[in-house]
Amino acid sequence: MTRRSNNLAFVRALVATNLKATLALRGAFVMQAVFMALNNVTFFVFWWALMRHVTTLRGWSLADIQVLFGIVAAAFGLTVTIAGGVRHLGRFIEDGDLDTLITQPKSVLIYALGVRSQPSGVGDFLSGIIFIALSGQLSWRTAPLAVAAVIASALVFLATGILFFSLAFWFGKVESVARQLWDLLITFSLYPEPLFGGMLRLVLFTLLPAGFVGYLPARVVRGDSLLDIAILTFGAALYIGLAVITFERGLRRYASGSRFSTFG
Repeated sequence: MTRRSNNLAFVRALVATNLKATLALRGAFVMQAVFMALNNVTFFVFWWALMRHVTTLRGWSLADIQVLFGIVAAAFGLTVTIAGGVRHLGRFIEDGDLDTLITQPKSVLIYALGVRSQPSGVGDFLSGIIFIALSGQLSWRTAPLAVAAVIASALVFLATGILFFSLAFWFGKVESVARQLWDLLITFSLYPEPLFGGMLRLVLFTLLPAGFVGYLPARVVRGDSLLDIAILTFGAALYIGLAVITFERGLRRYASGSRFSTFG
């Protein structure tokens, strides 16, 4: 319990430090957040234009897609704002930049994830919340479910990022491939679940878990099913567990880069 409390305190300190550093350049921070929010709105216009001519898409209405889009955007924004280091994890491993972190008394993984923050993530997060709020499917009863769905989706986002980028422990320079896989996860998460079936559907609930990033969280908000809540909770915990185990095992194989630099 003491170790867990220390880790939580360390996470809070990392997040606070990153936010202070980001807000120090307020102009750049605001521009990145605003442009990312506008980018999300522009992308959603495609669905708005399509659904003006098609009332439902295999049972999904525009409001359903709006909830899906909002959850994915908010979850991604939350991930890269708090744990933006996940996008650089492959490079940290490839270049030997974990040397500095290994010498610290805190968790190497937590430090590596929290050492970076992406300002544009705030724009993703805020636009996602607005999408959900304006969908017409949010009420005082479903609001806690929406919060839980976003957090669970963010955890799966984070876990898959750790898994993809940790492949560098075994295969070396995989950052470009890992980023493409992560981007592919985002892309599939933004499309309604009924569009996919067969073997692809199985892949989207396992190797490329778009189902746990978008489909199930959206279903939880829309349907309030205890079964869906249980599956989503189990899935998020499972992926986080696999990610931590994979990183820790990879760390045992880590070859030092003989670095004496510090992160800042």
